Amino acid sequence: MLSDRIISLDGDWKLCYIENKRFVTEGRDISSIDAIENTGWSNIPAVVPGNFELDFERAGIIGDPFYATNAIENQKYENLHLIYYRRFTLDFIPDSNTRLVFDGIDTIADIYINGKLAGQTDNMLIAHEIGDLPLKYGENELVVHIRPTVIEARKYEVPVSCHAQPNSYELLFIRKAPHMGGWDIMPRMISGGIWRPCRIVQRRPDRIDDLCVYVQNINVKDGWAGLTFFYNLTVAEDEIRDYSLIIDGSCGDSKFHAETKRLLHTAGKLGAHIGGAKFWWPRNYGDPNLYDIRATLCYLGKPVYEYSLKYGIRSIRLERTSTTDVSGNGEFCFYINDKKIFWLGSNWVPVDALHSRDRSRLPKILPLLCDIGCNSIRCWGGNVYEDDYLYDFCDANGIMIWQDFSNACAINPQTDEYCARFSVEVESVIKRLRNHASLIVWAGDNEVDACYRWSGGIPSRDPNQNRLTREVIPKMLWNHDTTRPYIPSSPYIDEEAYRTGKPTSEEHLWGPRDYFKGNFYRNSVCHFASETGYHGCPSPETMKRIIRPEQLWHWYDESAGLPKPDWTAHAACFATDGSDGCIYRIKLMSDQVKTLFIDFRDDEAAMGLENYARASQISQAEAKKYFIERFRISKWRRTGIIWWNLIDGWGQISDAVVDYYGVKKLAYHYIKRSQQPFCLMFDEPDADGRIALYAVSDLCSDVKVKYTVADLTSGEKYESVCTGISDKSIPVWYKPIEPGEKHFYLIDWSYEYEGVTITGRNHYMTNIIDLDFNEYISYMKECGFYDEFEGF
Repeated sequence: MLSDRIISLDGDWKLCYIENKRFVTEGRDISSIDAIENTGWSNIPAVVPGNFELDFERAGIIGDPFYATNAIENQKYENLHLIYYRRFTLDFIPDSNTRLVFDGIDTIADIYINGKLAGQTDNMLIAHEIGDLPLKYGENELVVHIRPTVIEARKYEVPVSCHAQPNSYELLFIRKAPHMGGWDIMPRMISGGIWRPCRIVQRRPDRIDDLCVYVQNINVKDGWAGLTFFYNLTVAEDEIRDYSLIIDGSCGDSKFHAETKRLLHTAGKLGAHIGGAKFWWPRNYGDPNLYDIRATLCYLGKPVYEYSLKYGIRSIRLERTSTTDVSGNGEFCFYINDKKIFWLGSNWVPVDALHSRDRSRLPKILPLLCDIGCNSIRCWGGNVYEDDYLYDFCDANGIMIWQDFSNACAINPQTDEYCARFSVEVESVIKRLRNHASLIVWAGDNEVDACYRWSGGIPSRDPNQNRLTREVIPKMLWNHDTTRPYIPSSPYIDEEAYRTGKPTSEEHLWGPRDYFKGNFYRNSVCHFASETGYHGCPSPETMKRIIRPEQLWHWYDESAGLPKPDWTAHAACFATDGSDGCIYRIKLMSDQVKTLFIDFRDDEAAMGLENYARASQISQAEAKKYFIERFRISKWRRTGIIWWNLIDGWGQISDAVVDYYGVKKLAYHYIKRSQQPFCLMFDEPDADGRIALYAVSDLCSDVKVKYTVADLTSGEKYESVCTGISDKSIPVWYKPIEPGEKHFYLIDWSYEYEGVTITGRNHYMTNIIDLDFNEYISYMKECGFYDEFEGF
């Protein structure tokens, strides 16, 4: 065996729980299983990885946490101490190389082994490895006491300079996923548990502790690259010269070999030159080639440890200006292997409010990125750091990753103690993820720079004084990863942007969320949109899974003057009395429907839930189609759009295009057409009253395209051919239109690419506002789009 020995501790545990006041008052010993079971406190079976809510549901204590107002009612359990325990057998004699590893504990925990305190944790977001363990051969006891986050948070005095959303102040000092206090897309579920796998690891005395790979130099044109391998080792023997390190790599017929004949220290560098190199490319731009790399540590010429990974060879560059203007005097553009890359992506938000289920959901969700035509995701800063499965998938499928650190919409403490705790997290995350080819850019947080401008009535402050993103993260990146760009915040308000107040080159386009072709969206000057979205009501099938029958329709309670409680809860409100600001999102969705369709303005309730959901999904689909196509039409004036978002993390009313249960909204299909590598799309009318048909291509070679534009309103048809289109956007036809006309155009095309006939379809409607609902539905049926509704 040339790797570490592992004993999994996943599976069946016991959970003892008690409210904080009783825990403190009774002061019972909980360091051993006998002591725990003698407390007389409640005790149920548990599963690890898990969250206590799932254990409670299995035990019949609570119902489905995602149904009705259960998420709000379960807030009464936030004061619980959670005591997980189990026995396990060790079939070897433990030594100084034996470790207890938790990939994720939520959050503040004391860990006991055989009645003795073995370690403590205070960060949900990273793995914890504990050594010097009081283990013994044979049967052992393990106790994990997780303290209530909301109680622990009260130990900290919050400086007036801090800021958080009203329901998230308890998370300012606690390192856990920011969304868990409640968000406009996620319920308040403070939760707790051993949420990722745990195990006993017997480290080999001779081992490779870390291997960092980076591109030293690269020449794509001539097909070669130089790699550097930085290693850290542990060895058992005094004489280091008796050890050697061998590194082999292969990607198809491209191979390399490098070795040290003898080592001089347990840390160092080893280089490899690769002729005939295969490079990693994002989707639409080439193959995401990955090298299988195996590092072998040898003692006296005999292998004693092996370490393997996959690595993609590529270069990254970001050309960015601080600000821009209406004339486009600015830039925000990524280059991979010295080639401009246009980003078509989705914001990656929590896939489950109860994070122990994340890993099991990923295999069904991630392929949707490829199906819908994304070449990128932005791992949003309100989330956990995702499972390795996601990063491996993105490496293998050419999906670029924008990775936020887990900070969002809050001004966290700037104290030395907090910075020190945060730096441990940052170092851990960097080391874990830095070898992934798909990880293109680090970002310090989500909207914290912007937060300094609107933080709860405190006068605007300079975000460049934020120690977390201007000091802690850059220092850790300087030490551990200088191979990719770093943006301190998204959007990033640097010194120039703060001083001048000019628009930044990268933005989040939310605004008033009114008519999707209104002034805010139409007049935005940014080059890169890393957030933008629009509401879409889930299908009736899904609404029935999350809302009680008596509240299903209409959404508004006339007697209370508020949306009905279940609707409020599933707009991600932490209360149903109107005190949570997120309640506006229900009326917002209704207003968006009424803006698009005149039928819903007089008596929305009479239209029924099914028609309402269809109308809302059409509104969302047309909005996101417009956002994406506006950016693609202006390629390279604009360089990317990361829309919000692919899938929900619980059953809710939201911007997602796939709901929690996997039911696609109409927008999924509209986006899929708008994100085809080659796509024909109409721009908005110009000053001469014409609409221009644009050919937009992310293909790396020219194609000859035959296309037809059918006006379904007038019956007219236009056919033509376009060519000379490669990795750009050009107008190919201009169509005069009448002022105020509402015509529905269906666009079809075909071309040959790499020996395959490709066909495509898109549509466009002029003056798409104040529509007749049934007329639009009739166009959908004629195009075959009506059958894309799911869950009706």
